[in-house]
Amino acid sequence: MSRFALITFCIIICIVAGGFVENGICAGERLAVKVETANIRSGPGTGYAVLWQVGRYHPLNVIQKKGDWYKFRDFEGDTGWISKGLVEKVSTVITSKEKNNIRSGPGTGYRVLFTADRGIPFRVLSRKGNWIHIQHADGDKGWIYRSLVW
Repeated sequence: MSRFALITFCIIICIVAGGFVENGICAGERLAVKVETANIRSGPGTGYAVLWQVGRYHPLNVIQKKGDWYKFRDFEGDTGWISKGLVEKVSTVITSKEKNNIRSGPGTGYRVLFTADRGIPFRVLSRKGNWIHIQHADGDKGWIYRSLVW
């Protein structure tokens, strides 16, 4: 599919779904935190309370836009607001199970490099079947099974 066709498709889907398109971002689209630490706020502006903080690669599903702010829902179903300057379109995942083996290759026959607790975000490097090649913000890389992430 050409880039033009993809953008046109996104616009049509957003219109049909009652969403928005601004700066190429649709309601329901997934973005990721691009800075080391980002404040999540109770409303669309720095005058609103900081509810919590998230780190680089934390995935967020956009549900609303107001000015330079995005309201989102995260993997736990929580909602908050984040400045558009703190996020980017990059493929990321976050661990959704309590203990997750990160392996040296795409299969259970590969050795476990490390384990990740629930709620650890990773950048997606590639996919092979049901396996995802990931990289943590600290540079650690490995493979994780698809059902272990959101």
